[in-house]
Amino acid sequence: MIPPRFDITPEQIDAVVAEFYALIRQHPGLGPVFAAHVTDWPAHEARIAGFWRNAILYERSYDGNPMLVHKAAGNVRPGMFSAWLGLFELALNRQLPPDIAKAWLTMAERIGSSLRAGLVERHNDGPPILR
Repeated sequence: MIPPRFDITPEQIDAVVAEFYALIRQHPGLGPVFAAHVTDWPAHEARIAGFWRNAILYERSYDGNPMLVHKAAGNVRPGMFSAWLGLFELALNRQLPPDIAKAWLTMAERIGSSLRAGLVERHNDGPPILR
């Protein structure tokens, strides 16, 4: 068995995901983007919590492809990732001790950078602009 990337429980992961999507639904820019695609919030949150449990705890609880999903959405733009990360950091800091929040934020920043770069390549024929 592979040890987790950092010390966190599945319940803490669920709490962060729930907090994050509560913030997303209230955000004037990101809320409508998510609402255009998410019709069942509890199912979506469970799926994303599974993604994070897989990434952090090495559970086999997620089998999707985030890059393909975000590309297929059609309305996700690279500039949205700064707001996404800001809300995610807020959720982490509200729900977790500082050391765990920092470890998870570092991981989320790497994933966000990868997604942003993949979306830039799709929407821009020139050099990537990662703002």
